[in-house]
Amino acid sequence: MRVLITGAAGQLGHDLVDVLSGEELHAFDHEGLDVANAAAVRQTVERVRPQVIVNAAAFNDVDGAEKNETAAFAANAAGPAALAAVAASVGARLIHISTDYVFDGRKGSPYDENDRPNPLSVYAKSKYEGEQAVLRSDPSTCVLRTAWLYGRQGKNFVKAIQAAATRGGPLRVVADQVGSPTATADLATAIVELIRTPAAGLYHVVNAGACSRFEFARAIVGDGVEVVPITTAEAARPAPRPQNSSLVSIRWASTGIAPLRSWQAALESYLIA
Repeated sequence: MRVLITGAAGQLGHDLVDVLSGEELHAFDHEGLDVANAAAVRQTVERVRPQVIVNAAAFNDVDGAEKNETAAFAANAAGPAALAAVAASVGARLIHISTDYVFDGRKGSPYDENDRPNPLSVYAKSKYEGEQAVLRSDPSTCVLRTAWLYGRQGKNFVKAIQAAATRGGPLRVVADQVGSPTATADLATAIVELIRTPAAGLYHVVNAGACSRFEFARAIVGDGVEVVPITTAEAARPAPRPQNSSLVSIRWASTGIAPLRSWQAALESYLIA
């Protein structure tokens, strides 16, 4: 299968390259293909003529997006729209990665695919616009909302907590934000399985269960370092965050693919590897 991956140098892209190594793979990092460059996107896709495109590229700096709205919307909204348009023109199936942050977190329980988004931040609004463009483009497209990703490549919460722990505690971690931590290795494997099905539309794909940032941090460091709960207000980050953006799926079972394992099991595998 001829597969084109954008964002191949990121944490999810890196794992996708690993699990798709047996296919005819065309993997592009940001330098190789900037999805915000519509002309380059069209030229590359028309040259490669992939059967499947996985868009793992994004402007992921949630706080930075507040001051770089143009760049965030170029990468997260216009970029996916351009990919979707050219994918449809060459008959390629597009699988686009979106985020739990499209929700405002006020529901008080996990969100499923039928819940109505209400993005709060510039980052979240740009991601929501991107996923809507993809879903409108062609009936064969897939949008996968996921959450709190961590992997071996790039920056993520797990690495940040581990690095802070090596410098000594106590660690001050937000306790009033709840989500679904998800290992990129598990998500990448699920995407490969999805490629081999005719599934289309919107799916939530996360490791099962939910926890607060504080609980996640405690699971990462164990008893070695003290972790102190703080509030979102005390953290004083520039971009608003949803209070509870944990995800569940009412559609994933229809693909015939097994749900992802628990976030605790995934984290344990990551920490001992």
